[in-house]
Amino acid sequence: MTERKKVTVPDLAAWREGGRRISMITAYDYTFARLVDLAGVDMILVGDSLAMVVQGERNTIPVDLDEMAYHVRCVARARTKALVVGDLPFGSYQASAQQAVESSIRLMKEGAEAVKLEGGVTVASSIAAITAADIPVVGHIGLTPQSYHRMGGHRVQGRTAGFEPGGRERLLEDAHAVEQSGACAVVIEGVPLDLAAEITDKVSIPTIGIGAGPHCSGQVLVMHDVLGLCEAEFRFAKKYADLRTAVIDATSSFVDEVRGGTWPDLDHSFS
Repeated sequence: MTERKKVTVPDLAAWREGGRRISMITAYDYTFARLVDLAGVDMILVGDSLAMVVQGERNTIPVDLDEMAYHVRCVARARTKALVVGDLPFGSYQASAQQAVESSIRLMKEGAEAVKLEGGVTVASSIAAITAADIPVVGHIGLTPQSYHRMGGHRVQGRTAGFEPGGRERLLEDAHAVEQSGACAVVIEGVPLDLAAEITDKVSIPTIGIGAGPHCSGQVLVMHDVLGLCEAEFRFAKKYADLRTAVIDATSSFVDEVRGGTWPDLDHSFS
């Protein structure tokens, strides 16, 4: 059996050119990074979604750069074959291109192999500055969770025409700006499938969809949704397992055995 090779940024371009679909999943720690890597995922996103699924926040805005750096470091220690992408959190790149570069350097030193940031036209100069520092960038357009308050919640974007933020024509401009600024790929989230297909056809870099239909170059999902660990269910996500029930059942069995005095037994005790 041929040993799996380390995924690199040039692989993404080659796969897009060859029509090979790209898989990305979130992971926030060493253990799960190891597991999803053994499953063969191409890219691991250390996403700022950890604010919601790990920290219990209502959106991604509260997580900061120090917290992202910690989780990137944990994932990087797994030494995965998958390409590790670190999310730049809200407040770590909006002030200036210089801030964006400095924040990206921080995540790269912790073990990221690329960084991701949200926005299109408005962050083009920051993407260009980061890539000029030889740091690969993954863009993110459409439903951008850090724009939670501007959007009025997590709402599908691109359903109406226009060049204002969230408009269809604006999203086409955003995709073009991300591409021209030097990004190696772009996440498209929460947009109609026909718009995602049009963007994928018009840009030369891979598109990674989430809630954007089947026509993107690849797909990303939050690990906790894939494993069925969260209470909430979303139309754009698929629960491939029901680990929430398994975790509750296993822990309940442990509690019952402790209370009943049957755990630990002699086989799990020292003499």
